[in-house]
Amino acid sequence: MHKLLTFQEALEELDKAEVEAVKKELLKEHLSSNKTASFEWSSKFNLCSFDWYDVNNSETETHRILIYLDREEFLVFCEKTDTKEHLQRFMDFGEENNEQKFYHFLFNMLAHDMDYIDDYEDTIIDAEDATLSGHYQGYLEKILEYRKELLRLKRYYTQLQVICDGLVDNENGLISETESVHFNILHNRVDRCYAAILNLQDYVTQMREAYQAQIDIEQNGLMKVFTLITALFLPLSLMVGWYGMNFTNMPELKSAWGYPLFILASILISTVLIIYFKKKKWF
Repeated sequence: MHKLLTFQEALEELDKAEVEAVKKELLKEHLSSNKTASFEWSSKFNLCSFDWYDVNNSETETHRILIYLDREEFLVFCEKTDTKEHLQRFMDFGEENNEQKFYHFLFNMLAHDMDYIDDYEDTIIDAEDATLSGHYQGYLEKILEYRKELLRLKRYYTQLQVICDGLVDNENGLISETESVHFNILHNRVDRCYAAILNLQDYVTQMREAYQAQIDIEQNGLMKVFTLITALFLPLSLMVGWYGMNFTNMPELKSAWGYPLFILASILISTVLIIYFKKKKWF
């Protein structure tokens, strides 16, 4: 038997139904707590808890899911009604036993995750290409958005790894040897998703460093221009300060050629400096 219920529906059903006391107490404890990324087992059951995240909709909030599995029942409990509606499409089973239902539920839940990660990688690469073309508008905000999304995905797959570790270990022998192979394949899929997220996190970090380096290069270029302008006018400022002192015994002040010669000297000094800067390839 399998069921998909909200936490509230499950609590109400547990109060009404005749359920083994230990099982009822355990389920009530988990349904009422905020435990996540946990895997508990006994000789009779497996109990998994994690925050589900719809990777195909980045605006979807994470909601807790509790899964109970024994030889008679496969139960999925959702924190919110919206989550229940989302997960309903993963509950289409044929004539399967509970461990097969559990496997197909997780398999369907992860079926398109790698496609989403590949598409997200393409989005990040396109954003980087646009930036290299000179379109910096909102680039830093995009990087922060990518980091936030990747962190959420990393947390999600870390929780699934905890659950898959417990299922593959199969300490209570609740999962048959045949299905254990399937759960091991599922574990590998989660590991690949997790590794892809880590690679994207490194890539986004490199994007941010490259963006900062590009900004630094532009700022250095601007400072270089200001430095060259300062160096160009520094000798002229010295000459102006010098002849602006107006000492009595300065023959250039009374000479008819003093002013033209000063202008000529200023032009000559500026020209020499510009030629020197160009020779050094400073601009």
